[in-house]
Amino acid sequence: MTNRWLLPDHIADVLPTQARQIEETRRALLDAANRYGFELVMPPLVEHLDSLLIGAGSSTGGTLDLQTFKLVDQHSGRSLGVRADTTPQVARIDAHLLNRPGLTRLCYCGPVLHTRPATAHASREPLQFGAEIYGHAGLEADLEVIDLALASLAIGGVKGALIDLSDVRIAAALMSAHSLDAALQATVYQALAAKNASTLKELPLGADLLAALLALLGLYGDLAVLDKARQILPALPAVKTALDGLDWIAKQLIVSGFDPKSIRLDLADLGGYGYYTGVRFAIYSEFAKDALARGGRYDEVGAVFGRKRPAVGFSLDIKALVDAVKVSAPKASIRMPWSADSALRHAASSLRRMGETVICVLPGHESETDEFACDRELVQVGDQWVVKTL
Repeated sequence: MTNRWLLPDHIADVLPTQARQIEETRRALLDAANRYGFELVMPPLVEHLDSLLIGAGSSTGGTLDLQTFKLVDQHSGRSLGVRADTTPQVARIDAHLLNRPGLTRLCYCGPVLHTRPATAHASREPLQFGAEIYGHAGLEADLEVIDLALASLAIGGVKGALIDLSDVRIAAALMSAHSLDAALQATVYQALAAKNASTLKELPLGADLLAALLALLGLYGDLAVLDKARQILPALPAVKTALDGLDWIAKQLIVSGFDPKSIRLDLADLGGYGYYTGVRFAIYSEFAKDALARGGRYDEVGAVFGRKRPAVGFSLDIKALVDAVKVSAPKASIRMPWSADSALRHAASSLRRMGETVICVLPGHESETDEFACDRELVQVGDQWVVKTL
């Protein structure tokens, strides 16, 4: 007989120590985004299904559909979905509710729900934090988003982050120079995303295109990859633009102090090829099993909402971020004895208003400890209650 209190696979309670760190991280990330000028929005957890899925690209739309829990609204009879990703909702907010003519920076933080885990170790209920810039097509916005993503991971406790950079326009440019139908293009994209050279060799591609695509698969590594790509890839304007853009971003990161050895290029990284329209990035830590943050440019995201304009952003799962770092020590607290003395209660209230954590030791539990690290205590000196170091 199955225990009734067991949770579904990849769904878990968050216990006090981890919950404290998750909440501290959430607050710090939102504060950081605010310092960059990002405004907080809170989309609903549930929407009409057609609206929730319409903002997904052609390659990610099917995945998002499979990842979305669906239910029927007993009020209207319409199909509803529990969001599996927040970006389509934020694009809808930018297009229809805000509809600003210029630049818009938006951030969000809330749970999403997946029908299946994204990876073997992932939660099906991530706490998704993200930030997006709408209205600027230049690389300056891409760089700002990457800066905030790196700062966010540093706030979460990640040290020595590694960043992978790519640009989906390179593969698109190679194929646009040849007459491929939509079905064949999709197969090529899938083969590249899977790093499957054997499949590419079996496709009806011209010799020049096949050689270029096979070369693309090998363009992975440090910054020297960019020079190698310029030498071996066809000299197409769109390819040059993409390579120059990646070079510019990498140099800007180095100027700001990022270790050049921690920058990697993967020019055949085409995950989400139907969604992203330019630079893509993924940020890793040696202590995490998967990328801790992913993002890039997705200029088509608002088109289905009637407002196509430049967009770039990133997202991360705060739960996964906390799992990847060492648990931080709790804030030092003050211990107080239980007493009906009004002076003691006034002293404790005053300390709490000042931001201190004051833990009351209830009668009979004087020898118990908990996760709060008490390094001081309230003691009575004469008719006054004062804080003394333990």
